[in-house]
Amino acid sequence: MLAGLPALSIEGPKAVGKTATASRRATSLIALDDDDEMALLDADRGRLDRLPPPVLVDEWQRYPRVWDLVRRSVDRNPSAGRFVLTGSASPVDAPTHSGAGRIVRLRMRPMSLCERQVTTPTVSLAALLTGRRPEIAGESRLDLAAYTDEVVRSGFPAIRTLDEPHRRDALDGYLAEIVRRDFPEQGHVVRRPATLRAWLQAYAAATASTASYNVILQAATAGDGEQPAKTTTIAYRDVLAQLWLLEPVPGWLPTRNHFTRLSQAPKHHLADPALAARLLGVGASALLDQPSAGPPVRRDGPLLGALFESLVTLSVRVYAQRSRADVHHLRTARGDREVDLIVARDDGRVVAFEVKLSPSVDDKDITHLRWLREQLQDDLLDAGVITTGKAAYRRPDGIAVIPAALLGP
Repeated sequence: MLAGLPALSIEGPKAVGKTATASRRATSLIALDDDDEMALLDADRGRLDRLPPPVLVDEWQRYPRVWDLVRRSVDRNPSAGRFVLTGSASPVDAPTHSGAGRIVRLRMRPMSLCERQVTTPTVSLAALLTGRRPEIAGESRLDLAAYTDEVVRSGFPAIRTLDEPHRRDALDGYLAEIVRRDFPEQGHVVRRPATLRAWLQAYAAATASTASYNVILQAATAGDGEQPAKTTTIAYRDVLAQLWLLEPVPGWLPTRNHFTRLSQAPKHHLADPALAARLLGVGASALLDQPSAGPPVRRDGPLLGALFESLVTLSVRVYAQRSRADVHHLRTARGDREVDLIVARDDGRVVAFEVKLSPSVDDKDITHLRWLREQLQDDLLDAGVITTGKAAYRRPDGIAVIPAALLGP
């Protein structure tokens, strides 16, 4: 992507590998978490034009003015492959210009199942998006225990390679740093850390649900006579969004078809389901053994099912981004019809997925996909159920059954 653009901004939470990935493609580096580097750039802004490209500007949000410096440099010389900016937070002081037309933003997420190389994918999302109904085949060795391990192992590259006790400590430390350091750096001092932690736990318990923020707040403060003001929890959400840690899936608004009364409530997800598991204090064995954990946020099915859906959602978003497609969910206002994931091309045609924790699929599992096919007709390019099973295949009715590890970009 960099080869065709003058400037690229890679955005995402800390520890996803933004700097490591960009460094492999950069010739020059300006590290703005180094005070000396920042002072040097502030004193000599023309340095950006003299360094051999590609120039990596790391942690650019620490010196937001550099965004406009890059934009102006691109105006003077729009050659491809000149700049890569990386940042793990949105700057508190926004740049004076959006950068539209000069700097293209790219979201980087924790590793998908395909990137974790747990097995070789045999089903391509890009092929499903063509509408040609490709052959669905392949065998996966992963079972429910293996998927559960992937939920808690994390998609953060440096964390997932640690052994279990150290991985747990690293994730706990990651969450602690959000309160101790990241919130103050975003201009928000947390006066009651325990309240923020409780709100995060309630949000984690609401994973893959459309629970209202009022319900999440009530779950976080159950039995607490000092409920924080709504403005406080809105500030929590805003800062966590600036840190790229909240990844809600928006409700689908079809452009080519007329549905009546679709819900626009987002489905809640954290950037990595392993963070949700740590917030709720559950490991792989607990997820397999116990039906629920955490604050009492109502959801359908066990906690493991919600976290598995979150893992699948993370992976589908990574694959969809490569195809320049958007990911949504569908839920009618009454809640009688819902489809977990809607992957939409820019022409409005879609691929639809249900996510099921079970290894097998029966007729009741595809009820909503069949309904959607009746509604959309040819605008439904393909449809499938993503499972924890071993075999990928097409049912006689044309619905694909795809083990999560066999789906790839």
